[in-house]
Amino acid sequence: MTSRSNSFSNYSESSYDYDDKEQSTVPTSDRDEPLNPGHRNNSFNGLLGFTFGSKKMRKKKPFCQEKAIVGLALFVIAFVGMNWWMLSRIQNSGRASQVEFRFLEDNSSTLSIREELLRLGLGKGRKPQKTIYARLLAKAAHSLAEGQKKSEPKDLWAEPYFVASSWKPCAEQRQWLPSEGKNGYIIVTANGGINQQRVAVCNIVAVARLLDATLVLPRFLYSSVWKDVSQFGDIYQEEHFIDYLKPDIRVVRELPQELQSLDLEAIGSLLTDADIVKEAKPGFYKKYILPILRKNRVVHFLGFGNRLASDPLPPQVQRLRCRCNFHALKFVPKIEETGALLIRRMRQNVTRLGPLDRHLVGPFSKSMLKGERNRGEKVARYLALHLRFEIDMVAHSLCEYGGGEEERNELEAYREIHFPALVELKKTTKLPSPAALKAEGLCPLMPEETVLMLAALGFNRQTRIYLAGAHIYGGKSRLASLTTLYPNLVTKESLLSSSEIEPFMNFSSQLAALDFIVCTAADVFAMTDSGSQFSSLVSGFRVYFGGGKMATIRPNKRRLADIFVKNNTIDWRTFEQRVRKAVRQTKRVFSRPVGRSVYRYPRCKECMCNT
Repeated sequence: MTSRSNSFSNYSESSYDYDDKEQSTVPTSDRDEPLNPGHRNNSFNGLLGFTFGSKKMRKKKPFCQEKAIVGLALFVIAFVGMNWWMLSRIQNSGRASQVEFRFLEDNSSTLSIREELLRLGLGKGRKPQKTIYARLLAKAAHSLAEGQKKSEPKDLWAEPYFVASSWKPCAEQRQWLPSEGKNGYIIVTANGGINQQRVAVCNIVAVARLLDATLVLPRFLYSSVWKDVSQFGDIYQEEHFIDYLKPDIRVVRELPQELQSLDLEAIGSLLTDADIVKEAKPGFYKKYILPILRKNRVVHFLGFGNRLASDPLPPQVQRLRCRCNFHALKFVPKIEETGALLIRRMRQNVTRLGPLDRHLVGPFSKSMLKGERNRGEKVARYLALHLRFEIDMVAHSLCEYGGGEEERNELEAYREIHFPALVELKKTTKLPSPAALKAEGLCPLMPEETVLMLAALGFNRQTRIYLAGAHIYGGKSRLASLTTLYPNLVTKESLLSSSEIEPFMNFSSQLAALDFIVCTAADVFAMTDSGSQFSSLVSGFRVYFGGGKMATIRPNKRRLADIFVKNNTIDWRTFEQRVRKAVRQTKRVFSRPVGRSVYRYPRCKECMCNT
């Protein structure tokens, strides 16, 4: 299969939390060669030859030779025993007695911990359920155990291309006079989670400049999915936003008194996404929106999703988009302070600053330099991992994840509530099978696949990992392989005390802001779904302010899917080589492709300068 059906593609592009133009295709020449099928036969024939040939040898073996054979047999037994022990730990790591950290709470749609343990066969003497990719996970466990004293690959924690450091931030440069905002007022109520809202805010700033309009401070629409009542001022610094954009557009806190009583829907000034074409170009706004604005003096964009094209756009307006995203949006002090605390603890209180710290936590970056650094103090590095495996992502993907009929029924029930359009599409259109979607790289990586990728890349067992997000589908049992092979895995919930995290509880957007800070500041950031809006914003921020020093792992899921298909036959060394090749090919340094998001790909003349 080379592409989805047209109807399915259209639906996917409209789904939230996706970079709708993510490319997962790989040139045919880049695909890995299949394993040589004759290799095993030759080895097998050689073994047969040795066996039959040994029958001709009837002489008594010397004592030293018998001793060597016994020693070899003991070694083989020990090797098999070690693999069996590590595999049993993977399967049984759901036991509460073996959990070393406080991990994510279970997804509300999954069974309780006790029921999960029973389902996995970890209670009442039942035989444990077979772990997905059990054979490869056992090999990964053995490799990690053997690699305790081995050094990691040299480029594992570094950006491998020097050319990345030649790109410098320059979106702050302005070459125009301030807009007077004389054509009227724009109100925007952005929908989605914090990532979709951030993109919407930057896009509406650009629209306000295009229409010479005054922007009212953005509002956020309450979502039945995210269930967060946070408004703009609960997440971002309002004064900084208004003052920073003064040379670009006029921003006010509210409408003038005489306009507040207008019935915007009745006069035709209430516009939803249905009224605006997707990826609308500047000409659309000037032709259709500007007349309404001039006539009624106010326009309210309700929702305002992905409604401004990436190209073509006047260079200075494109630069304004970057300026808003990377400079105008600063988190409130409460979020900055807690973000700085999380970074400090991830670095194990080692007194050092990263390239992005001051851009993320502002004045609180100074708190990370408390105390004197010892000369022999080891630099504490950490990996941030965005495991995009919440139930909404899993359900929308239409993929299968090894849970059988129970999983299929649960995900279908979720779709009927949250994705009714997708359910109707399934009834009227023949969609690709889960296997076909997997082969095309259109399924998010499972936790089991993620841990195999990290182990194959060379991260050792002691690596400190920060896991972003919450409510992983399947709960702790689904994370068992990851938490067992990498015991130093933590979350914001395990790093913060109950009193430290309490101000953020029940505010998913504010919790996501903390994840954004810690992931962006990490020595290495690894994503499992490159179409995720969160991963796109984090990786773009690391490119813009990172100075070419912030490595990001963006796996090619199509290539990885091809590798995982051979999980029952591939040897670990070959698996390592192929995974490293698949990931290495995604680390190329290039300018922003036409039509792609400047928030994810800021390497373009409008946002950055190539020195």
